[in-house]
Amino acid sequence: MSLTKKILLGMGLGILVGLFFNLALPDFFDEVNSYLFVPLGTIFLNLIKMLVVPIVLVSLILGTAGISDPKKLGRMGLKTISFFLATTAFAIIIAMGTSLIVQPGSGNYSLAGAEYEGTEAPPVMDTLLNIIPTNAIDSMVQGNMLQIIFFSILIGFALARLGSKVQGLTRLVEQANEVLMFLVNFIMKIAPYGAFGLIATAVGSQGYDAFSAMLKYMLVVLFVLLLQVIVVYGSALTTLGKMSPIKFLKGFSPAMIVAFSTSSSSATLPVSMRAAQDNLGVSKPVSGFVQPLGATINMDGTAIMQGVATVFIAQVAGVDLTIGQMLTVLLTATLASIGTAGVPGVGLIMLSMVLTSVGLPVEAIALILGVDRLLDMCRTATNITGDAVCAVIVDRTEGVSEEAEAQQESA
Repeated sequence: MSLTKKILLGMGLGILVGLFFNLALPDFFDEVNSYLFVPLGTIFLNLIKMLVVPIVLVSLILGTAGISDPKKLGRMGLKTISFFLATTAFAIIIAMGTSLIVQPGSGNYSLAGAEYEGTEAPPVMDTLLNIIPTNAIDSMVQGNMLQIIFFSILIGFALARLGSKVQGLTRLVEQANEVLMFLVNFIMKIAPYGAFGLIATAVGSQGYDAFSAMLKYMLVVLFVLLLQVIVVYGSALTTLGKMSPIKFLKGFSPAMIVAFSTSSSSATLPVSMRAAQDNLGVSKPVSGFVQPLGATINMDGTAIMQGVATVFIAQVAGVDLTIGQMLTVLLTATLASIGTAGVPGVGLIMLSMVLTSVGLPVEAIALILGVDRLLDMCRTATNITGDAVCAVIVDRTEGVSEEAEAQQESA
């Protein structure tokens, strides 16, 4: 049985077991969850997260060093950032438009007793200035991804410009990458057990009541996520990447499954990079440059949740959003995604920033807390799919794979 099928089997068993405990043995769920489900999920997540910082560092260094032409590196960076910002804006517009039509907040919802602590959005200039680390080692310890990305790109650029003078160091980084990829393959062998524990915890703790009460909101979010993957990404793949969306989904589905179970773009990064390189034919330099960057600043799935949730909460509170407020949501949600860690639950922190920016009650986030874990899984899968689509498009338009193949043949 393939690893993908084993992970799907683990997820299916996790759903069944979680529902069983939630419906039949709710009094025993906390104990079983604490001693079985949570440990299984946590061990798998921690093993993957352990590799995230070194993989981002090594992959970006190799990716940048592999693009020796500074002009090409600049074009790739411009294409990547432009694609991420454009798809995020599309995601929010589609989400808000669909929500205004369907009106998921038109039911009988109450804000009484709802509590949630809001977060102010950091100034844009502070975000930009904080990209440059004062201590690169401390950035790695703290897991500050934007600073790690900046530092890695600088090192890669230096290796590319120095060429044969630093061939030994370049080879060392390449060998480190081989070691990390071996560890990823090794850790993925326990992925089915980790998926089982993570899904069993999510389903067992939420229960049917939480899902049914927020069904309309959930369905709108899931529908827009599906639109983003099929319409936006599918169109981009067909027109810009010259690749069949079906071929893409078949090749990238293992990474999407892992993203669904872990709810973390960063934790899924090693798997998504491997799937893009091995199954989609994306060159290592492009994959190593685009996907780590996307795991940090590209969060289309999270943007969709923010768009739907903002309109939903406005409708519950009886507030009619103006055009100006909608534009504020668009701008704030897009900027808030830059530099926000790709970890479970970060969407709620970003949502509190968006609600604060348009004067909506932040405490209303408590209304969607019950179903956010399930939706977090779905939007994480969407997030990493957007990263891979961008990698395919950049690779095809820059012809990096063809150049690499030609170099190998000539060698």
